[in-house]
Amino acid sequence: MNEMSGTKPGSKGHSMQPHDYWQTIHSPGSFDPTGPHRQSYPASLPDGRQMLLPIRPLADGQHGIASLIINQASFAVLDMLSGCLADRLAEDRPDVIVGLPTLGLTLAGAVAQKLGHARYVPFGTSRKFWYLDELSVPMSSITTPHQQKRLFADPRMLPLLKGRRVVLVDDVMSSGASMAAGLNLLAALDIEPVALAVAMLQTERWRSALSASGEGWPDRTRSVLATPLLERDAQGLWRAAA
Repeated sequence: MNEMSGTKPGSKGHSMQPHDYWQTIHSPGSFDPTGPHRQSYPASLPDGRQMLLPIRPLADGQHGIASLIINQASFAVLDMLSGCLADRLAEDRPDVIVGLPTLGLTLAGAVAQKLGHARYVPFGTSRKFWYLDELSVPMSSITTPHQQKRLFADPRMLPLLKGRRVVLVDDVMSSGASMAAGLNLLAALDIEPVALAVAMLQTERWRSALSASGEGWPDRTRSVLATPLLERDAQGLWRAAA
């Protein structure tokens, strides 16, 4: 059925509140992903189950994206997403998980635990006094486009990475800018990860940024969810853009 209100299947009278999103996993076929959608997009999991995600309009007002804020999700949803991603990474045989700030850190720690690791390695944007400028790169994000940040590796963590099978983890990949920064920082450390991993691929815009970072990265990217670029129709409702 069509998801027209952002509530339960078939309900058209009440909208979901912001804190209600990211909390529930619905059974397969609960919502029709073809739309039209009023305020939510039903993202499908590998087994067909669905999650309702809020639609965020982009600056042009005509296009939108489905949003996932993983550190606001229920523990059950985080457990499910990290478990699915760990399963996707099994064939890559990672030795260590590296997490990208900020929201990627929540997912990275959970994925590392699912893989049976004792710890993970977080990159950061908050400069500690023992950090080194040469172990940092510029970083931007679609959610904080006007903030000038740098991505740092803690020099004390380098022994955990050298000579290991590394996977770089973020929560969502949209423009690909944050993941590209992570790849650049690992390259500065002379480390090439065996795979990249995210909970959700948001549209297809990330492909060009990853391709610019080196051949083959789109094919070495693992994910649980994938959501399209959305476009308003004549009635102001949302459908996947052509």
